[in-house]
Amino acid sequence: MVNKITVVGAGNVGATAAQRIAEKELARIVVMVDVAEGVPQGKGLDQWQSAPIEGFDSRVIGTNGYGETEGSDIVVITAGIARKPGMSRDDLLNTNAGIVKSVGEHIKQTSPDAIVIVVSNPLDVMCWVAKEATGFPRERVIGMAGVLDTARYRAFLATALDVSVRDIQAMVLGGHGDTMVPLISYTTVSGIPITQLMDRTTLDAIVERTRSGGAEIVKFLKTGSAYYAPSAGAVQMVESIVHDQKRILPCSAWLEGEYGMQGHFLGVPVKLGRTGIEKILEVTLTGEERVALEKSAAAVLEPMSVVNL
Repeated sequence: MVNKITVVGAGNVGATAAQRIAEKELARIVVMVDVAEGVPQGKGLDQWQSAPIEGFDSRVIGTNGYGETEGSDIVVITAGIARKPGMSRDDLLNTNAGIVKSVGEHIKQTSPDAIVIVVSNPLDVMCWVAKEATGFPRERVIGMAGVLDTARYRAFLATALDVSVRDIQAMVLGGHGDTMVPLISYTTVSGIPITQLMDRTTLDAIVERTRSGGAEIVKFLKTGSAYYAPSAGAVQMVESIVHDQKRILPCSAWLEGEYGMQGHFLGVPVKLGRTGIEKILEVTLTGEERVALEKSAAAVLEPMSVVNL
């Protein structure tokens, strides 16, 4: 347990993440910040009142300012507008860049030693905005995308094979969008290569469904986007940091030569510990996966060029 974790944004993703963090007792104090007057206060009070029933002692506080967040060990940024039907993640670019830049500047002032986990979309570009706004080293600005994309991939595979999700090992790398790269060569079921259990046509269909996993949910909801799985992904990262678990998780990280790339964020396997990213793992990719990863990196770089910081 750390002393304080802040969640910026009290919408569906932020509020659900705050509740999960409190229930897991990852921090003594959990602070929810949102510009909507009364919303974080009301949700925070509601969550705290669930503590006697759920049996956790993490105190949840809601606020409209950053004073209560001072000295946070970890800050999870979920703030921003959500996607609407027909809207791509890149459509969110300019509005959310301004929001995340403001949040990053506040974090720099109030919690200069914090580890920042970005959830806001378009994810990889927002990580860059947060890194620029805070000035933090790359070890302390991390994007939650690969954990979510991998969870979707594993869930779809488990459904198709009618097996437990616990037995499916997989990784999805690349940008958080239509060009993400599920690594078929590293996908196994209890160590059995997925290609021995499923024909390639079915597998390719699952890969495509994974890439549009968020849009599929948006289409159903019509007025919102996913939040149960995204919040779970963010909290898995928080838990690995708080407990120094050193989990190997696919996260968006600032590259400085890894995979022959630099100057942008991209989903890659990282070791997450108490200081944030302890190591970026460079795994061997097939020729097809390498080409796909480079294509995904190009898709991240393109919107970066039109962001005004």
